[in-house]
Amino acid sequence: MSKKLLLLLIVLFVFLASFSLYAQEKEIAVLTPYLQSVTTNEMIRSFEEKAENEGWNVQVIDTKGDFNQLANRYDDVISQGVDAIVMGMGDPNQLKKQIQNANEAGIPVFGGDANYIEGMEMNVTSNNYVLAAQNVSYLFNRIGSGKIIKLYHSAHPGVHKREIIFDAMVESRDDIEVVGEHYVQVPGPIENAMQAVQSILLSNPEIDGVWAAWDEPAIGASMAIKQAGLEEDIIVVGIDGNSQALEMIKDASSLKATVKQDFSAMGDILVEKINMVFAGEELTDRIYYAPSIIITEDNVDQFIE
Repeated sequence: MSKKLLLLLIVLFVFLASFSLYAQEKEIAVLTPYLQSVTTNEMIRSFEEKAENEGWNVQVIDTKGDFNQLANRYDDVISQGVDAIVMGMGDPNQLKKQIQNANEAGIPVFGGDANYIEGMEMNVTSNNYVLAAQNVSYLFNRIGSGKIIKLYHSAHPGVHKREIIFDAMVESRDDIEVVGEHYVQVPGPIENAMQAVQSILLSNPEIDGVWAAWDEPAIGASMAIKQAGLEEDIIVVGIDGNSQALEMIKDASSLKATVKQDFSAMGDILVEKINMVFAGEELTDRIYYAPSIIITEDNVDQFIE
């Protein structure tokens, strides 16, 4: 072997070793107040698996609904000098100072089904306006007209967008009346929604439908309706397509429809965009959408594993 060829091989080996070490040493912090939520957990675990396949070290931090603690933990990971931060849902408007601090430290911030504000690289989500239009339209078509309950959670920016569409579509209908509404508490949305619907039904037994901004309140509402013996009379709809909701749709409960988000696709998009930023590329967009589909009794079997 010539000295020139040997030198070339040595340089190539050093480059590959350095590249491998570079990839393995990437530290990604994922912070969320909502890890106990089924869908948040699904999205973050999907990202975590794909990120670890890239050789990244992923640190997932959950503050269990405590937004003050969330801000403190952002400060912690910025001080640690992580290579990137992923906001696992939550509202970046509550973390403007932390995002600015990350920018000053040269740490890119990405949104995973959160929201986008200036200072972030991007956010991947579903089109929450479309999600709500799909499930509200289904609910209105099923009940025709009547009295409904609204279950919402405005603290989450994506869920709040769904609420905006719901309110607008209700406002456009003279024959739809919201007779009860409840801000669902997180953690514990199933139990909290169940208790709220039980209470609402005591004073408003003639309910035709329940609109839930995501599946867990829809599940809780359906449990309350079953206990009241009203499964044949009330239509419930949700959003996310989690496994428990799908089973309830299949089992002919009052939960009749959900709109499934593609959290695996969100994980793919996050990894792709983080890699691009690590490579020094400029992202062309700030918001990226994963696809969604409405699931009812007619097609639920296709989505149950």
